[in-house]
Amino acid sequence: MLTPAEAEQQIARHLPSLPIESLPLAQCGGGVLRENIYAERDAPPFDRVAMDGIAVASATVRAGARRLRVEAMQAAGDSPLTLDSPGACIEVMTGAVLPGGCDAVIPVEQITVAAGEARLGAQADVEPWQHVHRRGSDSRQGALLLAAGGRLGAPEIAIVASAGMARVRVSSQPTIAVISTGNELVEPGEPILAHQVRRSNAYGIVAALRCHGFQRIADDHLRDDRELLRARLKFHLDTHDVLILSGGVSAGRLDLVPETLAALGVREVFHRVAQRPGRPLWFGVAGSGSTVFALPGNPVSTLVCLTRYVVPALYAAMGAAAAARERIALGGPIEIASKLACFVPARVDIDEWGRPWATPCPTNGSGDFTALAGTDGFVELPPGPNTFPRGFVTGLYRW
Repeated sequence: MLTPAEAEQQIARHLPSLPIESLPLAQCGGGVLRENIYAERDAPPFDRVAMDGIAVASATVRAGARRLRVEAMQAAGDSPLTLDSPGACIEVMTGAVLPGGCDAVIPVEQITVAAGEARLGAQADVEPWQHVHRRGSDSRQGALLLAAGGRLGAPEIAIVASAGMARVRVSSQPTIAVISTGNELVEPGEPILAHQVRRSNAYGIVAALRCHGFQRIADDHLRDDRELLRARLKFHLDTHDVLILSGGVSAGRLDLVPETLAALGVREVFHRVAQRPGRPLWFGVAGSGSTVFALPGNPVSTLVCLTRYVVPALYAAMGAAAAARERIALGGPIEIASKLACFVPARVDIDEWGRPWATPCPTNGSGDFTALAGTDGFVELPPGPNTFPRGFVTGLYRW
């Protein structure tokens, strides 16, 4: 069996690259940038007033002037004014262009304005360029602001807008089919018999994908029937970039997913990973280029495999730059008896010094999804048997 790291490498080798599309900026939040963004002009594009007050020639004040005639007012968005007399001042608002002939701003809290005159308070002092955001001090025209491969969160969207771009090139979102299999599954809200279980995995998968910004998601439930599986899986392979299946990949007589995928020409890349939970994980590639992740049906296994492998693979297919693996120390000891790599749900706690710790929250088996409530993700521990002490540093994967 492959190790988790080897499984990750195999997935990366077989990922397609999703196409690029140009979208209006307002539709790009959460997307993956596929072009470099350069500064349209200097930032700030002018010497910018950083506080409400008066703009002055600092040499005049430093020479002893404490009363200055107010010549005019410079508001944000107005064309720049010029100071006519060094012994005067111009009232200015935050964000305005610094008037010509001025090189400093005295805040409104340090002055009194009356009868067209600004009087400096006893505490008022001035240095050249105080409370002035100098032109080009943030970036220069043509500077690289964002590199292709980054995700577009709120700050990045604002940066693209500042570069004057109404549209931007991003990766197309993958079309994803989330498919759960099993005769025992019953939808929430429908009558249920004692021998049946709720169809919960698909809702967890879809919610996780949407929380990560994926929107083009279809949902299907298939009974354990060869002909039905073949027909519906063929349809989804023909119409989606990615299939995420839950259930039907173990070794039982009704675990029909692997054989059905093989009959449809989907090439198996691997089946089973040396991990717990999630050992039966299956991954393959169709001739059309669609990728298939068949996740184990137990809910903890499903969410762990989705987080550990599927979500990072979707980002990679969109051209996202690889994120640094988050590392964290265990907040308490935990004993691992398995000879497989173990994924243990954990809660991130912050101590009195501001340091994060991963407190292990073991489940009562891979079907105990209720134990995941309140956890932040899971830690990956190497094969045992071993007792990992408090302070052991390992990888953290957040839900």
